[in-house]
Amino acid sequence: MDIVEVITTRRNIKKFKDDPINPDLIQKWLQAATMAPNHRMTQPWEIYVIGPETRAKINHKTNFGNAPYVMAVLSKHGATAIETDENAFATACFIQTFNLAAWAEGVGTFWSSISISAKNREILNVPEHYDIIGTIAVGIPEEIPEPKPRDPIQSKIKQLP
Repeated sequence: MDIVEVITTRRNIKKFKDDPINPDLIQKWLQAATMAPNHRMTQPWEIYVIGPETRAKINHKTNFGNAPYVMAVLSKHGATAIETDENAFATACFIQTFNLAAWAEGVGTFWSSISISAKNREILNVPEHYDIIGTIAVGIPEEIPEPKPRDPIQSKIKQLP
C-alpha cells in the first residue's frame, strides 16, 4: 500500500483475532514511530506494555477487543506548560505513526483513552509528571469497520488575507 492508501484505509479495530503479534514487529513499528515530529527532540514518549494481570485490573468493558497486545503511551511533562502541550502533541503523532506502520502490514490498532482515569493511572503506576495519551490495543483484525463519514476538507479551510 502507498502511504495515502494506508492513511485512508486505517480503522479503529474493536475486535481482534487471537493470533499473537510477533514482538519484533511491535519493536519495528515503535522504532519507526520515534521519527514522529517532536519539538526540540524531547522524545517525550514512554511505553508501558500492559500484561494480563494489569489488564484485568483495568477492567476494560470489551477487554480491548481481545487484542493480544496492549500498551499505554505516556508523555513526559515539559519544563513549561507550552512544552508539556508540545510533548503531548508529539506523543499523539508517535501513536498515529505507530498505528499507520502496523496497518501497512495488516495489523490493526485501537486508540483508547480509558487509561486516563485516576484509577487506571494508579493501576499503571504512572508518575505524576507524565500524561497518558492513550492505550493502544494491537492485533489482527477480526472485522474491519466501514469508514465513518468525514466533512469535506474544503469546509475546514479558511483563507486569510
